[in-house]
Amino acid sequence: MAHARISANLPPNIDPTKAPVAFGRRALPKLNEELQSPELLTQQQALMALCDLVHDPQNVYEALELGVLDNLKTLLVHQDSTVRQKTTEILHIITMHNVGRHGLIQNGVISALAELLDDPVDICRKNVHLVFEYMSKLTEGAVGILHAGLIPLLVSKLKNELEEIQELILGTLSNCLRMEASEALAADAVTVLKEKLTHTSVATKSKAAWVLLEISTHPEGKNEVCEEVTPVLVSLLEDADPEIQASATGALMFATIKPQGRFSALGAGAIPPLLKLAAEEGGKARLSAIKALTMLAELPKGRETLLNHLDTFQQCLKDPSKAVKRAAKTAISVIQWKPY
Repeated sequence: MAHARISANLPPNIDPTKAPVAFGRRALPKLNEELQSPELLTQQQALMALCDLVHDPQNVYEALELGVLDNLKTLLVHQDSTVRQKTTEILHIITMHNVGRHGLIQNGVISALAELLDDPVDICRKNVHLVFEYMSKLTEGAVGILHAGLIPLLVSKLKNELEEIQELILGTLSNCLRMEASEALAADAVTVLKEKLTHTSVATKSKAAWVLLEISTHPEGKNEVCEEVTPVLVSLLEDADPEIQASATGALMFATIKPQGRFSALGAGAIPPLLKLAAEEGGKARLSAIKALTMLAELPKGRETLLNHLDTFQQCLKDPSKAVKRAAKTAISVIQWKPY
C-alpha cells in the first residue's frame, strides 16, 4: 500500500549554491557568526553550508567547540520554517556521529527540541523524532529523554501523528522503556500500543510489538500486558513477518510469567502456534517460544496438551544454540513433572 512521504524539498527561492563558505579553519567560525545575522537570507545560507559540513565528524567536533549548538538551539524557535527545517536537519546529521550525540546531550538539546513536537511543518517534526531515535540508542540519551518527561507526550503522539513519524516514535519508546516504563504505563501506553498491533503497516506492527516486549520486562508492565494484550499477541504468532512473530513471542514469554498471563494465553489458543515456532530450526522466535511453552506447562491443561508434543522439544535439543538446548531440557522436565 502506497503512503505519502514527508518531503524535505525547500522553497524554490532558497538556493544553497549561493552560500559563500570560507576556506580552511575560518569556515566554521564564519558560519557560526552568520547564524546570528539579523538577515534571514544570510542565516538560511549559513545553515545550508553547515548542513554539508557536519557530515564530517571532525567538523562536528569543531562546531561543538565553537558553541554552534547554542546558536542552533536559538534557531529552533525561529519564525521561518526553512530555518527550523535546516536547523533540525543539521541536528539530525550531528546525531549520526558519536561525538555529536554526546554533545547534544551535554548541551541540553533534548528539551529544546521538545518545543517542536507540535511544529506545523511535517519535515521539522520528522527531523526532531529522528534526533530522538538516534539519541535514545545511547543510555545517556534515553535517560535524557526520560528525565525531560517526554514519554507521556510521545505516547500521545502515537494517536494522531503521521505514520512515518509514528514509526520513529515507536523506535524511541522501545529504547527508552527498556530502562523505565512507569510513565508510559501511566499514559495508557499499553492501550495505544494494542491498537497499533492491528495496524496495516508491517513496520508499525513490528515496532509496537517490540515496545510491548520492553514494557513487559518490568513487573508492573507484565500485569497490564496480561490483562489487555495477550490475545492480540497470540494472534500475531502466526503473522507472516518473522520480526513481528519474534517480538510478539518475546512479549508473550514475559506475560506468561504471571499466572493470569498463562491462563489468558492458554485460553487464546497459544500452544499450537508456539509449538510451530519452537519447531522452526534457526527461527528468531524459537527460544522465546520454548520458554513460553514451559510457562504454559505449569498449568495442568497445558501440561496435558504438551505431553503429546515432547518430540518437538526433543528436536530442539539438537539446536546448535546452548540457550535453546538448555530451554528445551527445562521444558521437557516441566512437562514430564508429576506431583507424586
